[in-house]
Amino acid sequence: MNNSKCFPPREEKEAPVLPGLKPVLELLERDPRRVDMVLIKKGLRTRETERLLDLCRTASVRFSLVEARALDRLCPRTHQGVIARLLDTGFTDFKALLELAPSAPLPVLLALDQVQDPGNVGTLARTLYALGGAGMILPQHNSAYLGGAARRSAAGALERLPVARVANLARALDEAEEAGLTICGTALGADSRDAFTARIPLPAVLVLGNEGKGVRPGVLKRCGLRLHIPMARAFDSLNVAQAGAVLLGLLARQHSA
Repeated sequence: MNNSKCFPPREEKEAPVLPGLKPVLELLERDPRRVDMVLIKKGLRTRETERLLDLCRTASVRFSLVEARALDRLCPRTHQGVIARLLDTGFTDFKALLELAPSAPLPVLLALDQVQDPGNVGTLARTLYALGGAGMILPQHNSAYLGGAARRSAAGALERLPVARVANLARALDEAEEAGLTICGTALGADSRDAFTARIPLPAVLVLGNEGKGVRPGVLKRCGLRLHIPMARAFDSLNVAQAGAVLLGLLARQHSA
């Protein structure tokens, strides 16, 4: 049995994976927060794999049934039909992040609602850290993997910035509001305010949405304050990293005034 780190040949080549049924089971039992996703060979059904699936469901760890050749490409060594993709970045407890937020140089948490481009996430982390932001909140599912591409874009910020993963972003925003943070999100509409003139009570959570779909309706409902960036020219939109940089800059200016 080989439980060494293997490296896939594609974009996430820097992301470690753990092959082998027993090592993956032990890690899920000991520290499931280190596991981003578990890949299991289709048709592999044993008592151990059923236990593995139960652990994934209990800890809300994603899993996928894949063809054997996909596992072979990811890690050509013996994998016994099971590979866990590990998280490069350690995560901060969400409640601890809420407690720390008000004391940050810029008391703002950035919540990314299913932002899936790792370059965007890394760029936002870099901007947030540079401006003194308190940390980042990511939903556990359908978020960009914080591997090599995200780390390159972050230029070291992801190693320093507190990041929390939450199973349900909408509920996490409810908790943040109960803790006294203003919840604001990006959206267009009659109730959306001009980000250049709006005063946003701090500490706050700034919610940015998916590159194509924006903030999901169930998450947007939690945003008591909705913001948009007015365009001086006829133009479609800014991407999420650009919009986030503008809004974080505005918040930093407001806080320092």
